[in-house]
Amino acid sequence: MSTSAPVTSALVTGASRGIGLGIATRLARRGYALTVAARDPERLEAAAGRLRAAGAPDVQAVAGDIAVEDYLGSLVQTHAARFDKMDALVLNAGVGSAGPLADFHPRRFDKQVTLNLRAPYVLLQQALPLLRKAAAANPAGGAKVVALSSITGVYAEPDLAVYGATKAALMSLVRSVNREEAGDGVCATAVCPAYVDTDMAAYVHERIPAEDMIAVADIVEVVDACLRLSARVTVPEIVMARSRSDGHGA
Repeated sequence: MSTSAPVTSALVTGASRGIGLGIATRLARRGYALTVAARDPERLEAAAGRLRAAGAPDVQAVAGDIAVEDYLGSLVQTHAARFDKMDALVLNAGVGSAGPLADFHPRRFDKQVTLNLRAPYVLLQQALPLLRKAAAANPAGGAKVVALSSITGVYAEPDLAVYGATKAALMSLVRSVNREEAGDGVCATAVCPAYVDTDMAAYVHERIPAEDMIAVADIVEVVDACLRLSARVTVPEIVMARSRSDGHGA
């Protein structure tokens, strides 16, 4: 069904749990119509139900694998058919895999590059016409892109060389968006946190307790603030370090 009345809409990837669900829930409470994406259909549909209950006027769940380019295209097309424009794109989906640089297999490298860099690039490229349309309709606020990067894209962390490299490249992509698109109202920010208390970071709980990690709620607050900025300003990246860290690392 096509929505005829103008709505504020967002597409959020990796939205079935953790940071993605936290951001989508905040957007639902703010009245955004949402397209949410994740791999697991059942978990994603459950998340969509929670988002409707949180106040989203319209939620469509589109499950699939971001490694598949046809899925990325259909995701944008599905959003366009329902909402016509895209006020915000939240690039949250990705993968982390740790291991020493000397032993890290190239296939694992390829997987992280595909999910953490290529998929966001393709999705962003295909979403740009919708983002530009939203920016033209709201010159004061513009349209926003928020990419979940990592502090490892700024400061090297042992065993996270490949993950950090993909996140550094994602930060560079965000800067390019601002360079090429901000003049027309499409502004982008890379949010670069240290370890966040999610399932993805559970593997280091023996070294870093959950209570010493960044809370999902803190990420949500920063993303929400970025989405509220006017089109007059760009914030290329925001680095979020843990207050109980021994240094600049994750």
